[in-house]
Amino acid sequence: MVCLGNICRSPLAEGILRSKISKMKVTVDSAGTAGYHVGSKPDPRAIDIAKKNNIDISTLRARKFERSDFINFDKIYVMDKNNFNDVIGLAENKNEASKVILITDILDSDSFVPDPYYGDLADFVKVFNLLDKICQKIANKIESS
Repeated sequence: MVCLGNICRSPLAEGILRSKISKMKVTVDSAGTAGYHVGSKPDPRAIDIAKKNNIDISTLRARKFERSDFINFDKIYVMDKNNFNDVIGLAENKNEASKVILITDILDSDSFVPDPYYGDLADFVKVFNLLDKICQKIANKIESS
């Protein structure tokens, strides 16, 4: 799961997906394309909305997306087109590039997951609900394969 700073959208997506596939042998992680918040906890509003949905993301720490993520992960879900372009730009071959997926494509949508950072708690609720729908579809796909 990849967003810009790895303190709002991607840790929420990581926590949500983990909660849906907790019994499966799948590794879920998150990162940011920028290193602004490396080592920081998720935004308090992200922690709050996750907690209200019985998901604890308070122990996660922001990290920057690395080239090794192409090796370590089969799928790399990104939150918007800017992050998509940033991650694709790091890919060294077609195999790596094929792992990068705009997360809203799971819903067959031309949209993106908006960054709630400059918004209020209501924006985090909207993002949580969108990611919850998407992560349920991802979990269903993993379970059926």
